[in-house]
Amino acid sequence: MMSRMKNVESTKIDQSAKTSVDDLMKQFDLPVGGLSQSEAAKRLAQYGPNTIQQVKHKSEILIFLENFTSLMAILLWVSGIIAMFAGMMELGIAIWAVNLINGCFSYWQQHAAQKATDSLKKMLPSYVKVNRDGKTQQIQVEQLVPGDLFQIQAGDSVPADARIFNSSNLQVDESSLTGESVPVEKADHYQHGDGEFAQQNIIFAGTVVTNGTANAIAVATGMQTEFGRIARLTESQKKVIYPLQRELNHLTRQLTVIAIVLGIAFFLLAVFFVHYPFAQSFIFALGMIVAFIPEGLLPTVTLSLAQGTQRMAKKHALLKNLNSVETLGETTVICSDKTGTLTQNQMTINHIWLVSGDYEVTGTGYVTNGKIRKNGQDVNGQPASDLGRLLAIATLNNDTEVNEDPNGGKAKILGTPTEAALVILSRKAGMNIKEENQQFPRLKELPFDSGRKLMTTITKDQTGNPLIYTKGALGSELKICDQILDGDKVRPLTAADRERINGINEQYSKQGLRTLAFSYRNVSVDDPLRKTAIDDYTIDTAERHMVFVGLTMMSDPPRPEIFKAVKNCKRANIRIIMVTGDSPITAKSIAVKIGITSDKARVISGEELDQMSDQELKAAVKGEVIFARVAPEHKFRIVTMCQENGDIVASTGDGVNDAPALKRADIGIAMGVTGTDVAKDAADMILTDDNFASIVSAIEEGRTVYSNLQKFLLYILNSNVPEAAPSVIFLVTRGLVPLPLTVMQILTVDLGTDLLPALGLGIEKAEPGIMDQPPRPQNSHLLNKSIIWKAFGLYGLTASVISTAAYFFVNHVNGWPNIPLASSGLPYAEATTITLGAIVFCQIAAAMNCRTQISSVFSIGLFSNRRIWLGIGVEIVLIACLMYQPFLQEIFNTGPLNFSEWVFLFCIPIPLFLLEEGRKWLVRKIRGQKTTV
Repeated sequence: MMSRMKNVESTKIDQSAKTSVDDLMKQFDLPVGGLSQSEAAKRLAQYGPNTIQQVKHKSEILIFLENFTSLMAILLWVSGIIAMFAGMMELGIAIWAVNLINGCFSYWQQHAAQKATDSLKKMLPSYVKVNRDGKTQQIQVEQLVPGDLFQIQAGDSVPADARIFNSSNLQVDESSLTGESVPVEKADHYQHGDGEFAQQNIIFAGTVVTNGTANAIAVATGMQTEFGRIARLTESQKKVIYPLQRELNHLTRQLTVIAIVLGIAFFLLAVFFVHYPFAQSFIFALGMIVAFIPEGLLPTVTLSLAQGTQRMAKKHALLKNLNSVETLGETTVICSDKTGTLTQNQMTINHIWLVSGDYEVTGTGYVTNGKIRKNGQDVNGQPASDLGRLLAIATLNNDTEVNEDPNGGKAKILGTPTEAALVILSRKAGMNIKEENQQFPRLKELPFDSGRKLMTTITKDQTGNPLIYTKGALGSELKICDQILDGDKVRPLTAADRERINGINEQYSKQGLRTLAFSYRNVSVDDPLRKTAIDDYTIDTAERHMVFVGLTMMSDPPRPEIFKAVKNCKRANIRIIMVTGDSPITAKSIAVKIGITSDKARVISGEELDQMSDQELKAAVKGEVIFARVAPEHKFRIVTMCQENGDIVASTGDGVNDAPALKRADIGIAMGVTGTDVAKDAADMILTDDNFASIVSAIEEGRTVYSNLQKFLLYILNSNVPEAAPSVIFLVTRGLVPLPLTVMQILTVDLGTDLLPALGLGIEKAEPGIMDQPPRPQNSHLLNKSIIWKAFGLYGLTASVISTAAYFFVNHVNGWPNIPLASSGLPYAEATTITLGAIVFCQIAAAMNCRTQISSVFSIGLFSNRRIWLGIGVEIVLIACLMYQPFLQEIFNTGPLNFSEWVFLFCIPIPLFLLEEGRKWLVRKIRGQKTTV
């Protein structure tokens, strides 16, 4: 459907481009003086306002309610109902309160995101000049209709898809649609270039005029424009489910099955083994189901992810959805745009070629922080001979201003990126551009046009003679030159010279560099043109008998930090696929230069991609591949095929054309500085510094978050075994041994003492080497065999033995076995209290042991995580309050402990911690790792 929609829209645009202006005016029933107001009103009613219509979304109420309907949330609602049904009203209310707080927090995080269509609407200009009723009027852009004649000039945003019928030196920045970093030349005659949006006489809504003026006929407005098509494409794209959401759903199903199976088992044992009354056994089983569901897991996960987003914000990565934090850690492929993401989106001259020698130009971007060098030596001041002449042409044959930001921000250019690069080149040579223009005033300009691909200016030299300066495409320059400047001498331009110059041009073009040629003509007294008045200079008379000077080579340079970032991605086994609207040669040159691919990488154009089947594309994206000259439909198709290969895909971008892919990807990453609002709203993450390297830091944080999720999952679940052990003892002894732990005491651990240390585990720093590991397999789960063994085996059984022994020890002190075990009263309360205390202090050891998986805790700093120590302090205070506050004693069936019993509790964590340190040391030794990682 999307492909069909694209073909229909493209056919309409191409038909408008090929149709003559006269026929187009007949087609739109357009008078010479423009539409009448009455006709415009009819068309406005027919076609609708020239706006990007917002697709209906879910109501805020539904969005709010979705935060309370995940599988884990539903499990907690049911658990609350069960607790209330079992007569534990306070417990049920507490569980529901946890769910409400968690849901409200998640909604608040999501509410900050804006709708992509709102941003699309904001990008359109507010007013436009149109011809109506035979005169020029200024109207609101929403009132523009198909068939309207309108005017645009440099600095204007294009308000509609339109056919040019009159233009002067028009250049348009289409990067928001194509990703192409250099403005394209537009004219009033049809010519179709490479890729999408390449009709020379068509301008598109949402693009920006960088140079020149034009009159145009609106052929499509609002949602019928290419801009609107992308809006429909973005809106129709459903966001994929985050991997963490899938994993938490899987975990919920696992825990639900475990809890229900154990509940049924306890119910059957209570009825048929202990011979408990049916109703009492049912309530007992329901209590055990509630106890085995980790009520603290969901809020702990939510708050841990929130902490992850805060840490990532400090690293210039803003996340709009909590679940996307962990998705970063799973990323296997990054589909990255080139312009503005991998590169600076600032054209920079880095080489100058002259007959007398080559020059290197240092420094990148629109700032004068570089030098012109020859053989390692700086060129200081305005040089003489051929280099001086080239710099003079670059300075005086130039209509662009570059205003550098004194605070180090991005410079603002008034004109074209190519001329901005020439301005910076002149400044690097130490030239004062303002003084040069005053000293050599311009007499006339022959503007650039796409036919001859040259721009010529006539200035006055110091002796009063006219100087003709020309810059443009090499092929066009060589046609008008018959001499060449060699050092400070002018000689004939030979065939060998032409062959050499073309060879140099081809050599640099293969490197993805754009060349610009320069020539001049000194109209001396004996020049035949001297007899012609300056105003009568024409292209035919002025652009001939020129002296060829040399070439400049420019490119949109890679970001300085990108090289290290790419290496880190490869170290982490993450592939980068460049997806750009730029040319294949430029795309491959940049990809090879920064290390994304080797020179053997396959380059697939948008046209070639259209011919590929899904299976062919799936195979292609598995290898070294670069996509160039691609359209918006191509981008999310590439992302989709990567996903169907089993990859977790992050897609970066900054333009309107990137929005569908950003929304389709597992995690969309938009540029915060250069990115359009559309890209930012479609994305899950925004880089506030536009730094690709920040993605790598965010991926490390994502991996750390997942590792920490496993750590506190281990921590939370390992207490379930000692919580269940007392009930097992009760059942095995057929009720002769009273319950060593009540359900309310179990919930004290789950919702009380465990919570803060668990949150402390959520902010642990990454263990060394986390980025040297491949992304975790998608078939791996949070609750894996290692966690099950540790939680229910090693840690859980150890805590069960200690807490059960504590229960019987207190009973022994109180006279057991000579006196039967009490099922009520102070001795029973004291026995259950020390059982609870033993579990809590075993959890203190577990909190320390869970901080690392293999590394020694001493290697990361025993006291480096203050949140854990704060949590330990709080849980000790909490357990003390339960022991000594009378009203809490009644609710939780607890009693006071004596000094010796407190000493026993404080001794529990020490051997458990040291034994686990010994186990980790043994594991490291077996694996051949350093004992202090």
